[in-house]
Amino acid sequence: MASSSRTRQGGHCSTAGEYATPGSYELDKILNRGSVAYTHVNQVWPNVYIGDEQTARDKHNLRRLGITHILNAAEGTWNNVDTGAGYYGDMEVVYYGVVAEDVTTFDLSQYFYSAARFIEETLRNPQNKLLVHCVMGRSRSATLFLAFLMICENMTLVEAIEQVKSHRRIIPNWGFLKQLRELDMDLQGSRTSRESGPV
Repeated sequence: MASSSRTRQGGHCSTAGEYATPGSYELDKILNRGSVAYTHVNQVWPNVYIGDEQTARDKHNLRRLGITHILNAAEGTWNNVDTGAGYYGDMEVVYYGVVAEDVTTFDLSQYFYSAARFIEETLRNPQNKLLVHCVMGRSRSATLFLAFLMICENMTLVEAIEQVKSHRRIIPNWGFLKQLRELDMDLQGSRTSRESGPV
């Protein structure tokens, strides 16, 4: 778990110094400001990589990276990465698949907590290395990993975005950003309630 003492990102505090979830337009600006060049795979967190379909299918490179766990955020046959656990049958890999579409109307938030649990359990063992991927490694996979940072590492949405985008070019679609904003507000509300304690 991350420390609760965090540096607030400029421009996201109220006059009282409290964090407020930015709107979609502001989040879009944060995502595009100072982005790194797009590549197939990047390490975005200790022992965590976000990558694309090419990375997920390249078993030689997965072995070279030492990947032990894979979270496919685009499982399925239609316009997705249809690898599945069987694809990695000749590797010592723990596989977790999420059937999701990269469209603004898809409810990816239904997987936020289950994916976060998988990532958290994977990272309990410092020997494990995780690949989180989708087709391009920019929207579905990035969204699920941002949710993990918020749920399990106590980051705000802005902190999570800044963490990941400093290592990888990510572009969650606006529907996913809306779901992350809702998660951010829910988590901030829960923390405020816990800190204030019983009335």
